[in-house]
Amino acid sequence: MMTETILLIAETDAARIDAYLAENTELSRSKLSKLIKDGAVLKNDRPCKPNTEVKAGDSMRILVPMADTGALPEPEDIPLDIVYEDDDLAVLNKPKGMVVHPAPGNESGTLVNALLYRFGTLSEANGPRPGIVHRIDRFTSGLLVVAKNDVAHEALSRQFADHSAHREYVCLVHGNLKEDSGTVNAPIGRHHTDRKRMAVVENGRHAVTHWHVAERFGTETLLDVALETGRTHQIRVHMAYIKHPILGDEVYGSPAPKLGLSGQALHGYRLTFAHPATGETMTFTAPVPEDFRTALKRLGSTLSPESVPYL
Repeated sequence: MMTETILLIAETDAARIDAYLAENTELSRSKLSKLIKDGAVLKNDRPCKPNTEVKAGDSMRILVPMADTGALPEPEDIPLDIVYEDDDLAVLNKPKGMVVHPAPGNESGTLVNALLYRFGTLSEANGPRPGIVHRIDRFTSGLLVVAKNDVAHEALSRQFADHSAHREYVCLVHGNLKEDSGTVNAPIGRHHTDRKRMAVVENGRHAVTHWHVAERFGTETLLDVALETGRTHQIRVHMAYIKHPILGDEVYGSPAPKLGLSGQALHGYRLTFAHPATGETMTFTAPVPEDFRTALKRLGSTLSPESVPYL
């Protein structure tokens, strides 16, 4: 039977590999236990047991039968904003509203569908999500790097796991923050009652977000945000947690979009990583979408393209 390989690089220590993988993949703990028993889960390229410990930096490969992962998505001719491309990777500016990979309810029209059409072949280290090293929320715009081969994928994944790759965002939030900069260090996990949402929870995964005020408008504030970790919905959850939700983010407590916004005002404007083949440090920037720019103008922003990289 044909298999798909899912690759993960551990960001933190864990007491049991089956529990760690259940939390960080869409596979159930019972399914993972069977795969481990069958020798289909490798830690640092060696078979393991369900209670094998995990250390930060460990590589884990899961060989999942195609019957469980499903067929690869169909290529679709969808325009992409390619910022950079070479034989190993591509950097693109994902538009707001585009889902990164197929999932129930979004089987087509995703970034993966578009990537398969554009490039033909991509890394296979993330199973049915070829090329995808990291993700951005559907309603967040911004920069993503995708891998064209498995060697590049593993090297890039390791950088995101050890935090040597850097992601910076800009967002508009409600309210006027008292300080000029700060850090939110609060664990994130599934909401206790709404499983489609994330929340700050006591037993959640370690999550750290650094923010800095770029411009104040009285009732709204423009923030530069840097991620130290990369949890699902991290910036959105942390901003709501400190009572300054992102404008247009209806899921985490913001009123409906205003100021000409067509959704949440959150954009990944800068991405830095070392090239997996050459080791060269590469930094890319992408301007905010037009509705974000319109909102800033309506707020009376005095920033210019010469003063910030996202205009």
